[in-house]
Amino acid sequence: MARSDRLPIRYTLQDYQNQPTPQPQPQAQAQPQPFKRHHTARYYAHRVRESFTNRVIKILCTIFLSLLLFVGIVLFILWLSLRPHRPRFHIVDFIVPGLSQPSGFENAQITFNVTDRNSNPHIGIYYDSMVGSVFYKDQLIGSAPLMDPFYQEPKTTTIVYSTFGAATLTVNSNRWKEFMDARQQGTVIFRLEITSVIRFKVTTWDTKHHKLHVNCDVAVGPDGTILPTWRNKKCPVYFS
Repeated sequence: MARSDRLPIRYTLQDYQNQPTPQPQPQAQAQPQPFKRHHTARYYAHRVRESFTNRVIKILCTIFLSLLLFVGIVLFILWLSLRPHRPRFHIVDFIVPGLSQPSGFENAQITFNVTDRNSNPHIGIYYDSMVGSVFYKDQLIGSAPLMDPFYQEPKTTTIVYSTFGAATLTVNSNRWKEFMDARQQGTVIFRLEITSVIRFKVTTWDTKHHKLHVNCDVAVGPDGTILPTWRNKKCPVYFS
């Protein structure tokens, strides 16, 4: 009997317990096969009809928004061209002839010249009334109507000229002395205020009445004539 060179291996109970337990290998799961849906011709016709409807709605919305934008731009341009601009007033001349005479109040006289410019290219102005007033130190010294009602064409200039005489001016000896004292300082400052009720004529319709106020501060020298720095000065204009 042949002798084996292998040594016998003996396992104890502890060795068997330490042996790892073989884990079962997971089996590959079968991938689910995609389910193919078969749509009817009616389904595809509905989808085509729905897509066409959405496209038509988008086109209509685009057209509507474009028209709305175009109308808005046109209205804005019309508003800019037809929006009334207030008239522009400039003081051209202002003379107190007897200022150099101590007793000049007896024949006191004030003459002034103001330009009224309507700068609107397409809008006329109706002047229903116009009143001029002269103030000294915020005290009224004379007031009178200036012009009869008139219509001012677009892009035209109207000259407002008037003379306040002794019958119009309320100047006494004390007031005249104040003029003379200011004259010694080299400058006498007056304020000419013009008040008008106007209407704007826009194409074929007229606006409501507006009360226009024009304030022209003006200074005269010792000889009673307007100082050069005050000539052609723009007068503030506001409505009330």
